[in-house]
Amino acid sequence: MKRKAKSKPQKFELSMDEYRKLHERLEPEEKRLLKRAKRRLPKLKALLAEVSGHWGYEDGIYRFYHQSCKVYYRLQPATSKMVEELQALAPHLKLNPYFRQIVADGTGKGFKQTHNKNWLKHTRPMVEAFFHTRHMLEMACKYAEELPEPPQFLPSGYATFLYLYNLR
Repeated sequence: MKRKAKSKPQKFELSMDEYRKLHERLEPEEKRLLKRAKRRLPKLKALLAEVSGHWGYEDGIYRFYHQSCKVYYRLQPATSKMVEELQALAPHLKLNPYFRQIVADGTGKGFKQTHNKNWLKHTRPMVEAFFHTRHMLEMACKYAEELPEPPQFLPSGYATFLYLYNLR
């Protein structure tokens, strides 16, 4: 019996020259994104407060554990609203493919009585999409408020926010 050769994982390391070129290409877009987030900060913070409040965050998660169909009507619209606001910061950029997949899996779903038999399968993606989207909105608000300009050394939350727009 022949053994299959193990393939080595690919490394995606950049040379310093490649890194400089990538940074030069992405830096202007990053500056524009941060500037737009700063300009839209009052609206972003209002939305974050809305989705973090009782009827957004608290009740939505309660409905998941309570196995209430209201989880469909609380979390999905909130997630979609946050995605719209995040996309509006850079309408010309595609959002991260992982993020788009998480959102697609957790939105646009209608309740059916049969979902109660396999509750986690049907509703857990909604909670996951809500959490990821709320995190991105929170990072947008936090760093639009804290950073005067893009930093040389990236805080993890800011880097995650940049990944949302494929800028890292």
